[in-house]
Amino acid sequence: MADFTIRRMTVEDVDAVHAIEAATFAMPWSRQSFYEEMTRNACARYLVAVLPDGDIVGFAGVWVVLDEGHITNIAVRADQRGKGIGRALTAALMQYAANLGVVYMTLEVRRSNAVAQHVYLSHGFIQVGVRKKYYEDNGEDALFMVCDHMPPAQEDFEEAETVRE
Repeated sequence: MADFTIRRMTVEDVDAVHAIEAATFAMPWSRQSFYEEMTRNACARYLVAVLPDGDIVGFAGVWVVLDEGHITNIAVRADQRGKGIGRALTAALMQYAANLGVVYMTLEVRRSNAVAQHVYLSHGFIQVGVRKKYYEDNGEDALFMVCDHMPPAQEDFEEAETVRE
């Protein structure tokens, strides 16, 4: 198991996150997309996994709309895979979303990505459908998965955006 911490992503993390995205996905998001997620998308929340030396080795994102959380992307740097980072990011993202009032989460995952599917299944996601030819790079189907077994919200949770009345 790698020694790492998970924290909220900041604008300063965009370059490192984009590098992981570009090395992981056939059709990666642009650097500008991540910058806009951090600066313009009020629904977006991202977490990063960080080694003790400050090196970012993974990230996970969710869009929160009312009580739904849609996982946008989760990736771990190739040299750090198999160490539980993706599993920990998924759990942390689910907890974060639950703290924000999310009662269920959705995601799409490539039909061929058995490793990711296993992680999602282990966190309570179930397959509820197939999005035919979802991925533009090769026309691969996406499995549409949902989880309504969210962890309880942490009562002491607060973030910069928290509104107190």
